[in-house]
Amino acid sequence: MKKIYLIILLVFLSSCSEDKKNKNENDLVEITFATDWKAQAEQGGFYQALASGKYLEKGLDVKIIQGNANTNIPRLLASNSIDFGMGSNSFIPLNMVVNNIPGKAVMAIFQKDPQIIMTHSNNVIESIEDIKDFPIMIADASIGGFWLWLKSKYNFKDSQIRKKTISLAPFLNDISSIQQGYLTSEPYLYEQITGNQPKVFLMADYGYPSYGAMVLTSNNMILKNPEIVQKFVNASIEGWVDYIYGDPSLGNKLIMSENGEMTEAVLSQAIKKIREYNMISNEISLGKNIGLMSDGQWNEFFNIMSDNGVYKKDLNWTDAYTLDFIKKGN
Repeated sequence: MKKIYLIILLVFLSSCSEDKKNKNENDLVEITFATDWKAQAEQGGFYQALASGKYLEKGLDVKIIQGNANTNIPRLLASNSIDFGMGSNSFIPLNMVVNNIPGKAVMAIFQKDPQIIMTHSNNVIESIEDIKDFPIMIADASIGGFWLWLKSKYNFKDSQIRKKTISLAPFLNDISSIQQGYLTSEPYLYEQITGNQPKVFLMADYGYPSYGAMVLTSNNMILKNPEIVQKFVNASIEGWVDYIYGDPSLGNKLIMSENGEMTEAVLSQAIKKIREYNMISNEISLGKNIGLMSDGQWNEFFNIMSDNGVYKKDLNWTDAYTLDFIKKGN
């Protein structure tokens, strides 16, 4: 009987050790981190941390894997193909809870979701409230996303929806048009083509409570390797402080080497907008609260979406994140 207990114990200890991240021959822990899109400024702090040696200083040998249109971060986490991954909005970790994928957000780089609504520079629209009676080009994927918040808070109606395509041409060809966009993307393209600045309304500044650019990891990583999660979070924060408030040249060089379509001009304007709109930190804190999340903001987002039927009311929404590795918000 004792032999049986001993065998069971050895099997259990063996399975535990398999989940523990071990150091390589260089005395570093190898880490894979997958982004949700090609290398760009919206991931710049991670590339800065890698290029400047922030991860190495914490004993981590990090490999960043570029994402694409087919990248599915939750699936990669569930299959143990990666250690960490990016989540572009608060739906991602909540959907992981719905689908019983054991993982969660451990930090949120963007305190604000970068989704915007934009109009032409000479449009009479002056705020999001003014848009509720006008047609607006919306992507299919957004109809079950921030559109629900616009309907709930500002009384937008489905009859306003016009289909948004990848091309900016339909917007450019109609000076009365309104469309959704991404803070660091469509406005810049508009400026380059027209020489004018569009009117930009960042939905987060009107109360949209989604986080952006979150770091996700598996529950197993959190349970078995909490010290590694903490090191990755801390080094990433240092990288983002350097990238947005310091000299981003190291990160930009690495980004451009990974993504041949990226240019210095595109990166520079994106960094400027991230800073201008206080996407990762407010002016007072100057980067000191990077990564911050709060129960209150998660609860607000969940309540809006559950009220609109996206999630069941009894979903354990707090399983979508943990505040154990970052400063706690209000």
